[in-house]
Amino acid sequence: MDMTHNVLQALFLSFLAGAATAIGGALAFVIKKDNLKILSLGLGFSAGVMIYVSFMELLPEAKASLNALYGSTVSGWLSVGTFFAGIVAAWLIDTLLPSHHVEEHTLDKSAKLKHLGLFTALALAAHNFPEGLATFMASMENTSLGISIAVAVGIHNIPEGVAVALPIYHATGKRAQAFWYSALSGLAEPVGALLGFLLLRSVLNEAAFGVMFALISGIMVYIALDELLPTAHEYGDGHKVIWGVVAGMMVMAVSLECF
Repeated sequence: MDMTHNVLQALFLSFLAGAATAIGGALAFVIKKDNLKILSLGLGFSAGVMIYVSFMELLPEAKASLNALYGSTVSGWLSVGTFFAGIVAAWLIDTLLPSHHVEEHTLDKSAKLKHLGLFTALALAAHNFPEGLATFMASMENTSLGISIAVAVGIHNIPEGVAVALPIYHATGKRAQAFWYSALSGLAEPVGALLGFLLLRSVLNEAAFGVMFALISGIMVYIALDELLPTAHEYGDGHKVIWGVVAGMMVMAVSLECF
């Protein structure tokens, strides 16, 4: 019963994080791009949460889980190596995705906008798989940690939903179509969580949790550095972004100490 409850709870948190893209899809119809600068704070906040959690919680947790089986030295190298493997895995996803850009002479403006929106949706769906797995695995081990990661992922999913919906909406004029494309891209998160559970449930032990936490910490650091922070700088100045990062780290530090 406890296992079933934990699985359902973890899947629900992954679903909520992914559903935030639908919020962004809805905001695309009422907020102009020039008014999205406040999101730089939210993106910085999300990056701060992810970076702090990765280095202060997930990596130490990974080493502790592996230490009982392999000893201090081996567990240290294994957790660090898996952390960098997570970064490489996230980079490979980025590298293998098709370009979002379309040559100007190949399509008219409306077609190019729709093309951009569809490719963005595809790219975000691919990125949301590991994010959903990260939320799920963290929730299975520690509910409060899972909630924190779900909130961080959800915050940065909002502008991702905007990024999908805006070009499709301006290309087609159809609110419903733009909204559902953005919402569907976020469904990759619970799907990634569910597939991860189905594939890993037979090996969910201390060693598996250790490896997964180290891998996920690498993926989250890559997402924060390669996606969240550059996007945050597009919407606001550097000082806003940095204070958002600091605020995210502080809130995460307090929440981990309190819970």
